[in-house]
Amino acid sequence: MTQRLAALAPEQIEIIDDSALHAGHAGAASGGGHYRLFIVSKQFAGQMTVKRHRAVYAALGDMMQREIHALSIAALTPDEASANK
Repeated sequence: MTQRLAALAPEQIEIIDDSALHAGHAGAASGGGHYRLFIVSKQFAGQMTVKRHRAVYAALGDMMQREIHALSIAALTPDEASANK
């Protein structure tokens, strides 16, 4: 995931694997994991949340069909990340 998300030139990235919390879930049975993503990039400037999420999904490509069953995304600009500290 980190390699693919590098296309968004992140200044900060954190990926948390919550798959163990979803053991027995249908998505877990198919092999897809549950993840939380925190990503900070200048590329998100001027973009609404939906467009930011689309950029993340595009970067991950086919991983969203196999390796990732569920993905929670927090996609911020550097200014937004600083304000949230």
